[in-house]
Amino acid sequence: MVSRWSHLKESAIKLRQHGASVRDIENRLGIPRSNLSYWFRGIVLSKRHKQLLRKRHENALIIARKEAVKWHNAQKERRMQDARMEALKTLSQIDITKKEIVELALAILYLGEGAKKNSFTAMGNSDSRILRFFVDSISYLYDIPRSGFRCHLHIRADQNSRALARYWASALDIPLKNFLKPLVDKRTLGTKTYPHYKGVCAVSCGRVAIQRKLMYIATQFCEKAAESRAVSSLGRAHR
Repeated sequence: MVSRWSHLKESAIKLRQHGASVRDIENRLGIPRSNLSYWFRGIVLSKRHKQLLRKRHENALIIARKEAVKWHNAQKERRMQDARMEALKTLSQIDITKKEIVELALAILYLGEGAKKNSFTAMGNSDSRILRFFVDSISYLYDIPRSGFRCHLHIRADQNSRALARYWASALDIPLKNFLKPLVDKRTLGTKTYPHYKGVCAVSCGRVAIQRKLMYIATQFCEKAAESRAVSSLGRAHR
């Protein structure tokens, strides 16, 4: 049986002999790959043509990887945008100016990040936004002045303690004189620190009563929320 593409066989073979890839010929002439593979069985490409095909294949892989990275980045950005919109939707339903909301948020944060075994209220972190919320909230809720906080920096061996103290003093709006002598991690000697890393700042105020209240609010909230879900689950199970 004569193939419907027989009239293109000679052109396909010439293209192959000149180093064209099977895919290129398939796309250019519209001939099924199965036909091309059959026609090309006896064709042996020169070393030069093989090198050209290999190089072309490698370049195609590089382009494909770049396109894949672009696609994945676009998808990630879309998912992040969706998350931002959902977060804003949730926040729009919460009155973050109410003291009760601020105190609950602070309590949950303290349960996860705050000091529990000390006789004062303290929190350490490398994220200035978290510590700024901690300081602002305590000042707002419990009338603690900025001068009532003490800061202790934990830094790496190659970091400039004075520059970091100025950074944290500005970020937290706490007087520079309230920064104690920093603790330097000597285990980091000889290793380079990333420029964006500003060490860990531990902020404390001397009122242990605040710690106790925050911990009680947080633990009671978690327990009551768990009990509420358990009761709801039991109710659905008996319907």
